[in-house]
Amino acid sequence: MFELVPDDFDVPSGLEHERFRLRMLTVDDVVKDFDAICNRVDHEGTPQPPFVPTITLNLVDLGWHQKEFALRRSFAYTVVAPDESRVLGCVYLNPSETHDVRVKLWVRNDAYAEGLDPLLEAAVRDWVATRWPFERVSFAERDR
Repeated sequence: MFELVPDDFDVPSGLEHERFRLRMLTVDDVVKDFDAICNRVDHEGTPQPPFVPTITLNLVDLGWHQKEFALRRSFAYTVVAPDESRVLGCVYLNPSETHDVRVKLWVRNDAYAEGLDPLLEAAVRDWVATRWPFERVSFAERDR
């Protein structure tokens, strides 16, 4: 399997914003992440089902994300409150067959209600454009 970024690229540890922080998603986030995925919405505010039905399966999923990050194959970042008190959403940088990278992101319903989704999207678009080596970037359903 290939790496998404060159060996000499320094993968960003995250992104700081006054409303949130991005950092690598790890197995240590399992409880707060499961709460967030059970309350996630899409970019239009429509409730979405959790990716996995149990916290145990979420632990497996987070372990996979953490390993993929270490192998530089894909990058999953958790979106947390500045004080780390809760998970607000996630950002994923994944391989794409048509672009250099496919970026997906989501937020939990209460963060969406507080206007976080457009702030997160704008910050992530800028971060990917300025800190990552990709020329052709897809934001999946957000580009439609």
